[in-house]
This record gives sequence, structure tokens and C-alpha cells, in this order.
Amino acid sequence: MSVTFASLSNRNYKRYFIGLTTSNIGQWMARTAQAWLVLVTLTGGNASMLGWLTTLSFAPTLLLAPIAGSIADRVSKRTIMNAAASMMAIDAIALSTLVLTGHVQLWHVFLLAGLDGTAAAFDGPARQAFVSEVVPLSMLPNAISLNSASFNGARLLGPGIAGVLIAAIDTGPVLALNVLSFAALIVSLSSLNKAELHPARAKGKGGLVEGVRYVRERADLKVLLFIAFMFGTFGFNGAISNAVMATEAFGKGPSEYGMLGSWMGLGALTGALASARRPRPRLRYVLEAMAGFAIVMCISAIAPNYWSFAALLVGVGFTSITCIITANSLVQMSTEPAMRGRVMSLWGAVILGGVPFVSPVIGWIGDTFGPRWTVAVQGIPIGITFVLVTMWIMRTDQLSVVVDRNKRAPWLRLVRGQVTEDVQLGR
Repeated sequence: MSVTFASLSNRNYKRYFIGLTTSNIGQWMARTAQAWLVLVTLTGGNASMLGWLTTLSFAPTLLLAPIAGSIADRVSKRTIMNAAASMMAIDAIALSTLVLTGHVQLWHVFLLAGLDGTAAAFDGPARQAFVSEVVPLSMLPNAISLNSASFNGARLLGPGIAGVLIAAIDTGPVLALNVLSFAALIVSLSSLNKAELHPARAKGKGGLVEGVRYVRERADLKVLLFIAFMFGTFGFNGAISNAVMATEAFGKGPSEYGMLGSWMGLGALTGALASARRPRPRLRYVLEAMAGFAIVMCISAIAPNYWSFAALLVGVGFTSITCIITANSLVQMSTEPAMRGRVMSLWGAVILGGVPFVSPVIGWIGDTFGPRWTVAVQGIPIGITFVLVTMWIMRTDQLSVVVDRNKRAPWLRLVRGQVTEDVQLGR
């Protein structure tokens, strides 16, 4: 098997990957249908309401991070994931039934989004850490990249399929299909061979406080979590910007809106597969991707037509996923197994932490200043973050710079004292 798909040689991971991919496709279809339901059917083009939908979906992750990571380190991660998938399947049944019977109201969508977000808050750290229990450490970067390839392959297919189906049969049936996708994930998790898993469980007390203390003593984890916070807060608001750009800037319908997600998914899938081919993650890739994302987003904000905007979204997807996958791999590979659930709960909290507050603002910006500003306000903060992180790396007395003329970007090779960060930064 090629290097790109090496983790699929592991039988348990292959089963998990199939269920995960099926679930991801269903969820991307449902997200697209849900956004269309709120923006067009229920509010007549109110981008602020779409922002509040995003807030309700992600706020539970921020609020529940203190306990979700600790539970993931002490309880079977597979059990947590099964419970979360079951809860989200029930929510999908409720929402699709309301839509199909013509009784859906905006508050129904908001309530169910909050319940989904609660389930996802517990699922997130368990899912992030679970892959390290399925594959050996040597395969972990590849498996993390393939997980992202699954997510972004689904982002490539899901919105496009949903857009066509919404135009043909409306949103209700699309939302109903999501129920089957959760069933596929539950079946795949139940089929894993327990004897071939190698779970890590934390012992004793400590909870999230111990996880925070662990991160506080690690300069490399702090800078990676800061990058995740800024990217999550400002860089992942495509559900809002794509919707308002398609409908207001270019006057397009549901099929074209769905295709924007697919174009972004194409770039993201390419980035995930490229990351899977790399033997080890490097901090240099994170910073290069941040700079590229900022540039492409700012150009996208002034795209003259729908097709040029769609083409630029390929670059947006590629750079964003390259940054996040690489940073995620660096964090997981450099974290002790017994601490991984808590550290990944912090990862989930910071990557979504600003979303509940920023998404309504971006929606308001779209209503007040026009749809193109919803794109620009994502790129500019990431550009500033790139500059700040680079300056911090070059000036801190914990992580300093050495010159190696054999490296393409020698100014990004880091040392702590006299020891090169080969282990913790994966170089």
C-alpha cells in the first residue's frame, strides 16, 4: 500500500475509516441543508441568524471542555463516540421530521443545534485521541491526515450532493439521510477488534487542571494552541461567507452554494493527502500555510465573479487544512498518551473557542458592510497571527533560532537551549 494510505493496512483503522467517512458525508450534507434552511427558508436572507446558528453549534465545546477531556482520558473513547453518535442521530430524526411535516421553526433549529453541539463537545476529544489507540505511533501522523482527508473528502462531496438534492427535493429528505450516516459510524465502531486496540487511560486525579499545567510548561504546545485558536476563530467561517457570497454577491441558488463547499473541500482533501505523504509534520508547514491562507482569503474577497471565487476556495481549503493537520499532528505526537484526551480537549476548546462570539459578528458584518467583508475579516487576522507567531519564535528565550543553510527555511529551525526540537516539534 502507498505511503499516503499506509494506515489503511491496519484492519481496525480501515473499518473505522469507512464508518467515519460515511458519517462525515452525511453530516456535511446536513450542515449545508441546515444553513440553507436558516438563511433562505426561515429568515429570508438574514446572515446574522446564520451566525447565531454557528454559535449555538460550537458554544458547548467551549463550555464543556473542562470535563470532556478528562472523561475522554478515563472512559472508553469508543463508548463516548457511540453515545455521541446516537444523540446526534436522534437530533437528526427530530429536525428532519419537523421539516418534512412543515412544522419547523427557527427556535427548533437553534435548540437542536445546541444539543448537537453538546454531543460534539464530548465526541471531539475522544475522537481526536481515539486514533492513537487504533494505530501504532509510527502511523499516527498518517492516520491523522487520513482522518482529515475523510472529513474534507466529505466536504468535497457532501455540499455538492446536498445542493443538488435541495434544489430537487428540498431540505427535509437531505436532513433525514444524516440519520443513516450516524448508523454507519456506530456499526463501524462496534465492529472493531478490541484485542488489537491499545487504549491509554489516565490514573488518579487532576482533570483539566493537570492538562492546563502540562501545556503551560510546554512552549511548543502553547504556540500551536494559539495558532489553533486564531485559525478556529477567524479562519473557519466558510459556512457564513460562502452562503452570503453565493446568494448576495453573485445571486446564485442552492446548487451553486453547495458547490462552493465542494471547491473548498477539493483543496482541503488535496492538503490532507499531501500531509499524509509527509513522513513527519514540521512547524515550517504550519507557518507557510498560515501565510498562504491569509493571502488567498484577501484575494478571494475581491474576486470579480462566482467562478473565480470558487477557484480561489481550492487554495483556501488547501492552506487551512495543511495548517491544522500539521499542528494537530505535532500536538498529538508530542503529548504523553495518558494526557492526550485532556490536551485534545484544550485543542478542541481553543479551535472553537472564539467561534460563538465571532460568528454573529461576521454575520452582522455581512448584513452591514456587504458579503465580501465576511471573507476579508477571515484572512487579515490570520496574516497578523503569522507575523506575531514568527516574531515570538524568533525572540523568545524558550524557543530560539539557529541557522542551517541546508534547510529551505533555516529561520524556522528551532532549539531549546542547545537541544534542537526534533522530538517535540517533529522535525
